[in-house]
Amino acid sequence: MDALLQILSPSFLLRNSVYTSVLIGIACPLVGVFIVMRRLVFMGVALPQISSTGVAFALSLPLWLGFHLADHGVQAAHTLAFAGSIVFSLAAILLLAFLERRGRGQPEGRLGTAYVVAAAAGILLLAKNPYGEIGWLDMLKGEVIAISNFDLGLTIAMLTLVLMVLLLFQKELIMVSFDREMACILHKNVVFWDALLYILIGLTVSVSVLSVGPLIAFGFLLIPALIAHRFARNMSLLMTWASLIGGVTAFIGFWIAYQYDLPVGPTDVLLLGTTYALIWMAAGILERHEKSSKFTED
Repeated sequence: MDALLQILSPSFLLRNSVYTSVLIGIACPLVGVFIVMRRLVFMGVALPQISSTGVAFALSLPLWLGFHLADHGVQAAHTLAFAGSIVFSLAAILLLAFLERRGRGQPEGRLGTAYVVAAAAGILLLAKNPYGEIGWLDMLKGEVIAISNFDLGLTIAMLTLVLMVLLLFQKELIMVSFDREMACILHKNVVFWDALLYILIGLTVSVSVLSVGPLIAFGFLLIPALIAHRFARNMSLLMTWASLIGGVTAFIGFWIAYQYDLPVGPTDVLLLGTTYALIWMAAGILERHEKSSKFTED
């Protein structure tokens, strides 16, 4: 209980880490719902890794050009990393979406290849970058411990933008995602709304990876939506429940990690996985009970 009181204290040393984790937990499931319902789970796996490679590339670029990031401050390095993350994420998602619309090859094969190639490239880039190896490998492992005010502000600004666009154009994005024939009948610009959705996914993934690492990013993109899908009856409830589950789990996961001196990322993901398993088993038991009751009545 003492750990919880410390976390809730305004003077808590790691308060920025708590805020960032909860923000990611709330925002990622909102775009994760579209990834799950459109059966783009493989894309959800590949994008955080590609975004991480963008971070590694951006941090390595000054080294190749003869500049020293340490001379320009931490904010310059983080801004550069954020730019690399966004460029790689948006380029990858738009390219993969274009190839999918062309209908050539196997989408799962492309995504799997993109994932393993990006993972290998990221490791090699960071292995040759002394600056990146010190701080960014901890981030990639899910060590959410040192979030600066600049990083927190950047996270809040970008995720607020994503949430506002989702709120303003929720109807169009849902229609294009789940009833494309009706969207075409109503003369909706399907390509535009698809591109907007992919951009929102790319921005969310970029911010999440830069703030908390690819492990947490993928966990919150996927698992809260899967949990909420077990009992949500419509798209609005699905998005609401997924976001609530993500935010609450992020806070509880941070509390557990702080209490027992564990890395936040793996703790969050394991907590999400455990919750999903319990919900899945409870839903299965409830379904069998309903079938048994119906059989008895007949």
